[in-house]
Amino acid sequence: MKIQKWQIALAGIGAAALIVSFSSCVSIPKGAKAVKPFQKDRYLGKWYEICRMDFKFEKNLNNVTANYTLKDDGSIKVDNKGYNYLKKEWKESTGKAKFVENDDVARLKVSFFGPFYAGYNVIAIDKDYKYAMVAGNNLEYLWLLSRETTIPPAIITEYLKQAKSLGYDVNKLVWTKHDK
Repeated sequence: MKIQKWQIALAGIGAAALIVSFSSCVSIPKGAKAVKPFQKDRYLGKWYEICRMDFKFEKNLNNVTANYTLKDDGSIKVDNKGYNYLKKEWKESTGKAKFVENDDVARLKVSFFGPFYAGYNVIAIDKDYKYAMVAGNNLEYLWLLSRETTIPPAIITEYLKQAKSLGYDVNKLVWTKHDK
């Protein structure tokens, strides 16, 4: 059976449509609500990771920070950095974030790999923008962040209670050391 050029072109268009649909697929865990109203200018700057649900891109990392800066086009530059304590080397990853709705709702999509985006949802933040809880697309991704290398126990308790109520297994959290 001979394949026609139009069949190849059609298959290519279908594959491209599939990639675009997956790349723009970002969600928020069931029951979670993004912070609203959200003040993006107050969120910009450096954050220290206090804990996370571990995943392959952060495996064996301590001293993890995220730095958010506003770009001219309104998107946000995301600079993540961490120290791999097994390999004894720093790892850095730069990406971009865009708001899913408008910039007063803390639902963003973040990409470190071209057109592929994942959900980044700020689901809790204190009034001073010093402590935040961030959820990914699903219950596999969760971060507690602070403007300092520590977070008060009362805030941790409050955020973990909220995470448990959403279905997160908080026993799986990896607590990030900050010693470098």
